[in-house]
Amino acid sequence: MHPEERQAKIEAYLQKAEFASLEELALHVGSSVSTVRRDVATLETGKLIRRTHGGARTLSPPKTDEYVFNVRDTHQVTEKESVGEACAALVEPGQNVIIDSGTTCFHVARRLGDKVAQIITNSLPIANLFSGSNRHEVHLSGGVIYPRLGTLVGPHAVETFGRMHADVAILSGSGISSDGIYNSHALLVDIQRAMIKGAAKVIFCFDHTKFGRRSTFFLCDFADVDVVVTDAKAPADLVTELRAKGIEVVIAGS
Repeated sequence: MHPEERQAKIEAYLQKAEFASLEELALHVGSSVSTVRRDVATLETGKLIRRTHGGARTLSPPKTDEYVFNVRDTHQVTEKESVGEACAALVEPGQNVIIDSGTTCFHVARRLGDKVAQIITNSLPIANLFSGSNRHEVHLSGGVIYPRLGTLVGPHAVETFGRMHADVAILSGSGISSDGIYNSHALLVDIQRAMIKGAAKVIFCFDHTKFGRRSTFFLCDFADVDVVVTDAKAPADLVTELRAKGIEVVIAGS
């Protein structure tokens, strides 16, 4: 692939995703990280993108709403609300909770009420949800703001969760299959792995549309997962397989 073609693909990908790691871009264009690093430097010279620590971001408005938090939160709303309620019921009063930045996790956060004392998150919408409360202590990670998702990403966010410990971590992802859990962004995967390491109990929340899907980046296998919460439309064969692996599967509304 010629450099100009590769750089056009990088720019187009960033137009869609807004923010990506060098590893993610390298995988997308089928080149090495060092080659992509040089492409990113060239694109930055042309004022098309801006380099960040370990990645790049677009400088022009994205042309798609695919990754916008508010848009994504209009998908499978009934299922997400049901999963959020079922997951929140698993949290014991007084526990400290790490909450991931996905829209399903936002529905969990809305239903935690006064059960939890401390909330640790990289989600601006979740932090804002509790910002006016005198009953909650909110720890917001450092990092670079990923504006369209309202998420803090980058090495400072990873470092924050590497220093924290919680009773429970509540996460989501882009897909769950028989071999493990996936997400679509390397920047999010690094943070989620730090969240998993920092929690005594790990709960993943998925609506049924995520079952049987594999996204770009492998997040973790089921050795790192204690509970999966989903809705009644989740495929029965995969639910049975997860339970055979020793995972507690909670079907919301059942």
